Amino acid sequence: QVQLVESGGGLVQAGGSLRLSCTASRSTLTINTMSWHRQRPGRQRELVAQVTPSGDTVYADSVKGRFSISMDSAKNMVLLQMNSLKPEDTAVYYCRSTLHDRDSQYGFWGRGTQVTVST
Repeated sequence: QVQLVESGGGLVQAGGSLRLSCTASRSTLTINTMSWHRQRPGRQRELVAQVTPSGDTVYADSVKGRFSISMDSAKNMVLLQMNSLKPEDTAVYYCRSTLHDRDSQYGFWGRGTQVTVST
């Protein structure tokens, strides 16, 4: 079992910035990816950004050029820098980690952190 603890959410005005962090508890599993997802009111949860230990990244089209994801493998931490925030970025943001060992694949979610962008 891997626990993911998110922090950094809050209330910000449109055009502002926030940085989310997620720290994973230590385990013997090998990380495949760490990612941020969000669930906006009335919508399904969606991928925002994903990073691998080698630094490969994927971004949702809606956040390209504004958000940046990075991983500190030594600290088992993933960061999401969010700039030029828009009201439509308001959502609960969830951290996710996918991992594996020799026999199985695993996926774990954090509990989420609220981001609210005001006009």
